[in-house]
Amino acid sequence: MNTKIAIQGIKGSFHHQVALEYFGDAEVEECLSFDEVIDAVLGKRADVAVMAIENSIAGSIIPNYALIDANGFHIIGEHYLNIHHNLMALGGQRISDIREVYSHPMALLQCKQFFRQYPHIKLVEDADTAEVARRIHEKKLKGVGAIAGRVAATLYDLEILAEEIQTIKNNETRFVIVQPTNSVIPEDRINKASMKFELDHKRGSLATVLNVMSDCKLNMTKIQSLPKIETPWKYAFFVDVTFESYQHFEKAKAILKIMAEEFRIHGEYINAKR
Repeated sequence: MNTKIAIQGIKGSFHHQVALEYFGDAEVEECLSFDEVIDAVLGKRADVAVMAIENSIAGSIIPNYALIDANGFHIIGEHYLNIHHNLMALGGQRISDIREVYSHPMALLQCKQFFRQYPHIKLVEDADTAEVARRIHEKKLKGVGAIAGRVAATLYDLEILAEEIQTIKNNETRFVIVQPTNSVIPEDRINKASMKFELDHKRGSLATVLNVMSDCKLNMTKIQSLPKIETPWKYAFFVDVTFESYQHFEKAKAILKIMAEEFRIHGEYINAKR
């Protein structure tokens, strides 16, 4: 049975591209929002979900940390994608023919400098990069452009008028693969983990935890704090660590379970950056 993957956006989106690269010829469940992505998996319309979790320019996508945690999902893998923005439109047109360009606000922001040389083009915010490309294709909209990835141009038969138009060329997004149950990966292959812990307000409590990680030979690659809404001025910490030996991580887990007020493993998986 083929795995069905819930993605935010439609076919041709960057989430769709990740699904294709990670799973191969993937069947996807298109969702308008990340909340709907989670609901699709909980409602068994999909088996797993692909969710963007951080970007090298914009930083953490904090609501997605909260969604994964609140719904008890497990991270079973990760995938890094270089974000390449391209200006595309119906064939037979030049940039001088384009009057409006629609795309996601983040894509517009990342390409703003490119459009300074084309003051005749109006930039308009839209919900999804690939959805604009599909709309141009279906309605045969001339004079209208989209900013999206190459997958969208191929799927919706659009011509790329300018490629790699993002201001910062090295723009990478980290995506995680999540599902309600943990995956079964052999311990000798696991070399990365995501976890959450809460600490009391004692002086040096966070420093002590970080020292434990260092003593257990864990390399912390990410730390993100989120406020606990029900407890003002108290925070939960979401941490990613890499390690050479799973036994080192097991030792750290045993200590952190004792030290932290709440301790939860969100995923043990294979580091995609190795």
